[in-house]
Amino acid sequence: MKRLAVILTFVSPLALADTGYYLVSTYDVEHQASIDFKYWNAHYKGRTVAAPEVGIGYGVTSRWYTEVYAKWIKLNGGAGQWVQTDWQNDFLLTQGQYDVDLALHTRVARARNSDDGYSIEWGPVLQTEYGRTQFNANLFFQRDLHLNQPAATSTTLTYQLQVKHNWLPWLQPGLQAFGEVGKWNDWLPYRQQSHRAGPMVYGHRDIGQQEVKYEFAYLIGRNSARAAKSVTLRVQVLF
Repeated sequence: MKRLAVILTFVSPLALADTGYYLVSTYDVEHQASIDFKYWNAHYKGRTVAAPEVGIGYGVTSRWYTEVYAKWIKLNGGAGQWVQTDWQNDFLLTQGQYDVDLALHTRVARARNSDDGYSIEWGPVLQTEYGRTQFNANLFFQRDLHLNQPAATSTTLTYQLQVKHNWLPWLQPGLQAFGEVGKWNDWLPYRQQSHRAGPMVYGHRDIGQQEVKYEFAYLIGRNSARAAKSVTLRVQVLF
């Protein structure tokens, strides 16, 4: 437990949010189940934090995707420790009838230590295309909920941006950017904000009866208001 406490004091709860590293997009996966593996790490000066995640997702309808996943944290290559369980639900509000597709993203996370309470996240997901190039822009609000201290935390604002070229099904390069600016209505000074960006590649292939989707990104910038370089990886197997 002492090792876990050291990790959580070095990395803020906001930096542990998976949506700081993986883009939420608006795809119809009706009646498709998936096994979802995600991994990110952040290389700070003299220290590395990594977070593998494993989840199970399902397209309940053409407009509703749900996923439950567990998250671990590793410090400097050591043994991982389970820190929380998340439940994500995304709802497509439009499906091609407008130039820009809109979805509502929600996420509820429960910490391993029940005394730490819950955190919630919600916000709009926007996606459009120009020719073979896809553009994404998401704004998410995040808030920790402590049952014994309901007024102890504030609502913070995060963002996700992506531009991706649909070149080949198995090779779609692009750029991603993620950031946290502080309270949604009272942003932190710029030097205390976190912004990171870099190249990414996405692809999907059919392997037998299953479809495999994969995504890789290399991000440079500030994480928890400290300079860091991050690698992210996501692999989904749909069946």
